[in-house]
Amino acid sequence: MKFIKGIVILLWRLWFYLLVFVFTFVLSPILLVVTSNVKTYPVFFKMAHYWARLILFMMGFKSKIIQATSLQPRHSYMFSANHTSMIDIMLMLSVIPDNPFVFVGKVELARIPIFGFFYRRTSILVDRASATSRKEVYNQAQAKLDRGLSVCIFPEGLVPDEEVILSEFKNGAFNLAIEHQIPIVPISFLDCKKRFSYTFFSGRPGVLRVKFHPPISTIELNIKDHKESLKKQVYDLIYNDLINE
Repeated sequence: MKFIKGIVILLWRLWFYLLVFVFTFVLSPILLVVTSNVKTYPVFFKMAHYWARLILFMMGFKSKIIQATSLQPRHSYMFSANHTSMIDIMLMLSVIPDNPFVFVGKVELARIPIFGFFYRRTSILVDRASATSRKEVYNQAQAKLDRGLSVCIFPEGLVPDEEVILSEFKNGAFNLAIEHQIPIVPISFLDCKKRFSYTFFSGRPGVLRVKFHPPISTIELNIKDHKESLKKQVYDLIYNDLINE
């Protein structure tokens, strides 16, 4: 029985990679057009929203917002959630339809065939080993914010080990939010780890609950005096949600 279960999970996992590859490949001609100009990014974002929803649906996942918050359409925010799974990107895209955002993510994702090509064209990539790269993130983020976009960062930086509930937050999301005076929206992904973690022979279809916390204003805050308290506030909100689960 255990062997059969392992085979089923293996096929289900491979099905995920096939879905990502096929749907991205089929949409490639259109994606090449809508990612060629910054003015058409909202069109790309809307496509990505439905791309993500379709992949989650065909994997047997159903996203469920158990606590919503009021977001102003076309208003810039810093979205920050815990990072536990390969489906975090899809889930984030699927639950935020009206506030186009760009991911700030590790440069390694750009190496994934086809997906990585479009990820590179639509996201802000950072090489964490390079001080120059980390500094350039601020310039690129400012350019996106100037166009009315939002930014999404998983503040843990990397996906933590399985036994870690929530890893220590990096400074980037909070520095950016304060420097650009945009509200930060803490988001708790409550089920991604048990549904589709990086442990390969694990997971199962089911509900993916998402909890939005109210936006936290950064107006009149400064990095020197308020970064650590803001970081702790966001960390505690998400950690308490996860520990209660």
